Order: sequence, then C-alpha cells, then structure tokens
Amino acid sequence: VEDIVDTGLSMEYMVQRLRDEKPASIRTATLLHKHEATRVDVPLDYVGFRIPNLFVIGYGLDYGQLGRNLPEIYILDE
Repeated sequence: VEDIVDTGLSMEYMVQRLRDEKPASIRTATLLHKHEATRVDVPLDYVGFRIPNLFVIGYGLDYGQLGRNLPEIYILDE
C-alpha cells in the first residue's frame, strides 16, 4: 500500500522484494497515481485517484514536513 505512486520505482522495488519471498499472491494499492510520471510498468491493482503530474500536499503528504496535517489534498502552487 502506497500513498502516492509517481515514477513507480519504489513500488516496483517493493513488488520485486515481495516476489523474492514467493508469496501465493501480491496485490498493490495506492491512494494517488500520477500516471503521466510513471516510468516503469508496475502493477497497481487498486488506485484511489489518478491525478496529473503536479506536486500535492495534505492528508499525510508533505513538502519539507509542511502540509502533512491538512485535512484535504491540495496542489502546491509554485
């Protein structure tokens, strides 16, 4: 389970590590998926929302530890 998948590299690494343990099955889930930013073919079984390739904060996502406790998810303006 991931909060956000952008390049997909972290999820790809974790899926491979789990496969090395030879489980009966693996399912992946992410709250947010930046489809345009994804650089690897990573299986995502459950996706909450597909979002544009913009920086977001809130609901546990932060920028330099700021914004993590916001009750909603916001696009961070430049």
